[in-house]
Amino acid sequence: MQAEEVAGRAVYWGTGRRKSAVARVRLVPGGGQMIVNGRPGDSYFNFNPSYLAAAKAPLETLGLETDYDILVNAHGGGLTGQSDAIRMGIARALCELDPENRQPLKLEGYLTRDPRSKERKKYGLHKARKAPQYSKR
Repeated sequence: MQAEEVAGRAVYWGTGRRKSAVARVRLVPGGGQMIVNGRPGDSYFNFNPSYLAAAKAPLETLGLETDYDILVNAHGGGLTGQSDAIRMGIARALCELDPENRQPLKLEGYLTRDPRSKERKKYGLHKARKAPQYSKR
């Protein structure tokens, strides 16, 4: 996570992870547009407003939804994991932008990594915990 200058504009970086999804987020001063892997955000998330709202939640918390363009490189996982990873990346980039932003974002839980991930399958079982049917006799 670092800030740098591109074409005279400050760019703020943040990385977010959720399940097996990883999102590298750049915040650039602009009009509030979201580009995910080269596609508009609403198109990338199949025009599902809940994914977009979850991803943009940190900006709405701080009232900055129209001040920055969001450029995202996301891979791994599904749309839910990626939208939550983007949310964390945006929150971390906003902390880089201004340390004062940390407190409200922390209160909302946007800076906390969700540790839940898929449990591995064990040998002798069908899935992580599903055992074969037990027969007493």
